[in-house]
Amino acid sequence: MPIAVIESLDHEGRGIARQDGKAVFVDGALPGERVEYVVRRVRPSYEQAEVVRILKPSAQRVAPRCKHYGTCGGCSMQHLDAIAQAAAKQRILEDAFWHIGKLRPGVIYPAIQGPAWGYRFRARLGVRLIPSKGGVRVGFHERRSSYIVDMRECPVLPPAISVMLPRLREMIAGLSIADRLPQVEIAVGDEVTVFVFRNLQPFSRADLKRLGAFAEAEGIQVWQQPNGPDSAMPLHPLDAPALAYTLPEFDVRMDFRPTDFTQVNVHINRLLIRRSMQLLDPRPGERIADLFCGLGNFSLPIARRGAHLIGVEGSDALVARAFENARRNGLDQLAEFHAANLFEATEDSLAALGPLDKLLIDPPREGAIAVVKAIGPQQRPARIVYVSCNPATLARDAAVLVREKGYVLKGAGIANMFPQTSHVESIALFEASAPH
Repeated sequence: MPIAVIESLDHEGRGIARQDGKAVFVDGALPGERVEYVVRRVRPSYEQAEVVRILKPSAQRVAPRCKHYGTCGGCSMQHLDAIAQAAAKQRILEDAFWHIGKLRPGVIYPAIQGPAWGYRFRARLGVRLIPSKGGVRVGFHERRSSYIVDMRECPVLPPAISVMLPRLREMIAGLSIADRLPQVEIAVGDEVTVFVFRNLQPFSRADLKRLGAFAEAEGIQVWQQPNGPDSAMPLHPLDAPALAYTLPEFDVRMDFRPTDFTQVNVHINRLLIRRSMQLLDPRPGERIADLFCGLGNFSLPIARRGAHLIGVEGSDALVARAFENARRNGLDQLAEFHAANLFEATEDSLAALGPLDKLLIDPPREGAIAVVKAIGPQQRPARIVYVSCNPATLARDAAVLVREKGYVLKGAGIANMFPQTSHVESIALFEASAPH
């Protein structure tokens, strides 16, 4: 079998080696290691491979904590020390800036880090009934597969949820529609936990009784979702308190539905908001827009600092909930929210928001290319804070801001939102250069 020395990690956490002019991406290998590997896929310019034997291990290699490591597709970096994971993600971010945008940030911010385990307050677990393999399986998908891992524990979930998994599996196995229940979505708030069961057929009376008993025994709320996310509704108890998370530093409480998008990692979310506010520096009298604002995760802290906040989001339902959160927090006089498709933003649509002193952008993985291209003479905020979940699209958009729109990339850094995974969350600060 071939042997190689690993040079670096790619954006999926795979080791990269060079053999005969080709890049070889080796699952399970770390920089500096000498490994024996087997090739799984051959392409003209690269190969995909897996480690067979580690001949010289890295000093940063650790024993994976989860027994499903290697099978489950949820965590690919458990074999790397948690501090080293953050450093590797920082390098991935810097490499993206350079290779895609030919940019280097003026300052690299210290990595935002938090608990390495038990951090995942949101999860979507697949469910499959496979009688030939022991009945119901509940878990994440296997690596590069549609199969479901038979998870009996998950150390990135809160401990109280992880120990519940075998009982959840047993409860689902007793439902009349166990074969018509493709997923369970878990949402953990500060005081409330909700399990949303995606049911393709109505539950029977016996099913409803079984679900209610499970909710009572586990101290959770059980919801059903017969169609799309907005169809989710409580099953037991019917008069339960709302899900919410708090941002104590900003005296903000955010109510949300279990199918709404919220950040998975509440600890890192609080620190990321703090960093964002430090960089944005909202002040009374300023007009600041939060694009892709969702429920108002960044919006309400901006308003709490006294600035007038204009939030824009693509979903009418989320816009309504963002405004309701502003009202509950006494910030409705400082915040306004609008529904618009930001993937089709134009100079005119940005100008219609009125003059903006500063801008915060928090787009999905696709990035915000239409938004950055729409920045122009009519709308040129002095400062932009860009929160990203994809280094490649951040680097692409940064190149437009710097080369076409006259901004300077003052600094950037990562937030380790998903420890043990290769996911890279980051934040960057841009400032408008003085006009010539």
